[in-house]
Amino acid sequence: MREFAFSLHFEPGVDRVMDAFMQAPGARSEAFLCSLDGEQSWRLERVVGPSAALDRIEDRLLAAGGESISGRPCDGEHYVDLLDAGPGHRVVYTYLSDITRCETVPRLATRYLPGGVLFRLARQGSEQRWQLLMRDDEKVGLLYDALSAALRDGLTFEFGHLDAASGWAADMFTSLTIPPDQHEVLATAAEMGYYETPSETTLDAVADRLDLPRSTASYRLRRAEAQLVEYYLSETL
Repeated sequence: MREFAFSLHFEPGVDRVMDAFMQAPGARSEAFLCSLDGEQSWRLERVVGPSAALDRIEDRLLAAGGESISGRPCDGEHYVDLLDAGPGHRVVYTYLSDITRCETVPRLATRYLPGGVLFRLARQGSEQRWQLLMRDDEKVGLLYDALSAALRDGLTFEFGHLDAASGWAADMFTSLTIPPDQHEVLATAAEMGYYETPSETTLDAVADRLDLPRSTASYRLRRAEAQLVEYYLSETL
């Protein structure tokens, strides 16, 4: 199996769902999608973040439709259901059928990649990160051209990689959920090189980046690390 990874970057005001993520830097989501034949697709998306941001993101996901990357809206049947809601998370199911006219990532991919494609989508800030799992990559070049040509003003495409697929099973079935405030500190520390050897930054610098007291940043980081260690040991011992 092969994996094609890329990112789409959105300017403010181009997409209402992505605007909601831009307005809430602590919010993020991960979704799995399947496009059955180009005219039908389903998506299961888990969103985590501050409660106020989740309410806004939930409302926009429930009304999002096909999320076309071109200037043409999607015609077709649209069914959405909120499967789960709790402190700090939402799970939204979306099913689209009889899709016509528009260009979505799954619809374009199904056109050029035969044999069924599984999609993974992550959203945070102004970025959508896509990973496509497929049998072969013979026509990925055609998909690349189609995606680039379809993008409306305000969207940009960034190539990630084209390689052998790896890590899908571990990511799909993990039960670990780190609270958004702890995830924010962990992700910032990793981005700044805190875990490099030797370390490229300090905890004080991480706390300053997030405008947090050092004690708060330290507590959240230790709690996130403890959960990661506990989960790893439970899965491997």
